[in-house]
Amino acid sequence: MPETTTTTSPICAENYRFLKEYVYRESGIVLDDDKHYLLEARLLPIVQQSHLASLDALCTALRNHGDPPLHKRVVEAMTTHETLFFRDIAPFDALKTEILPPLIEQRKTTRKLTFWSAAASSGQEAYSLGMLLLEMGLSGWNIQILGTDLSDQILARAREGRYLQIEVNRGLPANYLLKHFERRGLDWQIKDHLRNMVRFEQFDLRKSMRTKGPFDIIFCRNVLIYFDVETKKKILQELRGALFPGGYLILGGSESTLNLDNEFRRVPAGRTVFYQAP
Repeated sequence: MPETTTTTSPICAENYRFLKEYVYRESGIVLDDDKHYLLEARLLPIVQQSHLASLDALCTALRNHGDPPLHKRVVEAMTTHETLFFRDIAPFDALKTEILPPLIEQRKTTRKLTFWSAAASSGQEAYSLGMLLLEMGLSGWNIQILGTDLSDQILARAREGRYLQIEVNRGLPANYLLKHFERRGLDWQIKDHLRNMVRFEQFDLRKSMRTKGPFDIIFCRNVLIYFDVETKKKILQELRGALFPGGYLILGGSESTLNLDNEFRRVPAGRTVFYQAP
């Protein structure tokens, strides 16, 4: 079969509008009119792997609805976000020094704590939380950490718990690496004592969260920025309902509940802000 030559010519305006609507319909993510570069960066590899001629040809294939795996790959490409161990360290510092100590005191009878990394991506956030809790001496507790994401492909990586050298170089303290990882060829594998603390499953944040939780603390960082106002409000309402009374929501540094959900109480903690459920 002759090889298809992929071109990198700009996508036409009509097809850009189609992809914007497609991504919004399938994931809820809103793409601004100036995000052509993001579409190209995320989707050109799929164009090449699928032996299509261009992004416009990809749009034609999506319109024909004849290739379910292709649709899934496009959605996963557009919803996978960069993450790293102990990203934006301030929330982890505040958890360790201000939020968790009184919570641990409250739970010293049941010795159980529940956490949710709601946009887990390849797992670094959930595993970072697990390492923090182990370093705080909670190895004998019933610690339940749930990590969810829309992408099955990225969750497979999270479950495997195997990371490149460059990934563990970004944000992970050397003593944590030596204690909680083991070398596997050129990569680093999370040890079972940490990997067994975290459970990963596929979940769409636009869906009802009534079957989730309740949780003591929910991480939902750098996700709301991609949704429109009404979707943000719905997600925040669902997250609030998934927390224990008095539980905490952690958002990204540029995110807030302001004008979206007035039920949360803003709680300054260290160099960051937590949002406490009533």
